[in-house]
Amino acid sequence: MAHQSLYRAYRPLSFKEVIGQEQVTGALSEQIKAEKVGHAYLFAGSRGLGKTSVARIFGKELGVTEKDLYEIDAASNNSVDDIRALSENIYTHPFESPYKLYILDEAHMLSKGAWNAFLKTLEEPPSHAVFILATTELEKIPETVRSRCQAFQFKKPSRDGLAKLITSVAKKEGATLESGVADLLALLAEGSYRDALSVLEKVLSGSKDTNITRAEAEKATGSPRGELVQKLITALSEGKVSEALSAIHKAQSEDVDMPLYLTLALERMRAVLLIRHAPELRKELEEELGEEYAEVHALATATDSKLTHQTLKAFIDAASSIRFSPVPALPLELAVYEVLGQDN
Repeated sequence: MAHQSLYRAYRPLSFKEVIGQEQVTGALSEQIKAEKVGHAYLFAGSRGLGKTSVARIFGKELGVTEKDLYEIDAASNNSVDDIRALSENIYTHPFESPYKLYILDEAHMLSKGAWNAFLKTLEEPPSHAVFILATTELEKIPETVRSRCQAFQFKKPSRDGLAKLITSVAKKEGATLESGVADLLALLAEGSYRDALSVLEKVLSGSKDTNITRAEAEKATGSPRGELVQKLITALSEGKVSEALSAIHKAQSEDVDMPLYLTLALERMRAVLLIRHAPELRKELEEELGEEYAEVHALATATDSKLTHQTLKAFIDAASSIRFSPVPALPLELAVYEVLGQDN
């Protein structure tokens, strides 16, 4: 059998299987039950949130078969002629379904002429036609089109939600993730269910066995090694400028993604401060950090620690400027000088 990607293998097949989009699936389910289905819908949200999957499920719940389902990539079918051909096609009756469902993915890519050609069809379609426009850039959809659609905004999942999905799918694939792996992969997924499963697949395919360690995950994804992050945090806590700069330089010399390195450092600083100032969260953080908790706890409880909320603020400022810096390591180095009082 041909290999099937994890995000395809675990694509939801019913509204109940859709994670984190109850505000969409609930409303659509109620419309079907009440037999008050609209003719045009607009699904908006960033990549990998399940817009196309929900559109397909909606069609399935409406009784639309594959013969009457038309999924169109608007990025490559965005001309006036493409839309005119679609408009002519909709007036023929469905083959075997109560509706003909048209899913226009990346709808914002349609040309101005195409939108103009589509507007009349969208305004007065035949009763058997249902349109679902999916977009990652809602602001590029003309207001005249938006006003003719029922709009649904898809939410980004939380980091915890992504980590649970990753852990669940890994288990179904017969793999065990060591502590911290799921959280790292959830961070790398950047709020996308699809990307979460894609990065998990990359890690699983590169492992020699079914027990995935943090080191394996870091190597497979190109993430900074945990000890490089910990070295920076320890140096900041101990007030050692030279060692902090050395950790940053080492990360840069290993050609790691510096914005990601900074993000992981911010996560670690945050954990230190939460353990220090919110003892009731320690158990939860211990489960999240696993074997790394002991090092973080030691820094949090050190009486002479130089790592404070001002440290966190300085590095958050660095995160705001790192993407514009000609030298990616420079904002981190400046943050070190700022918080440790060194400017020469």
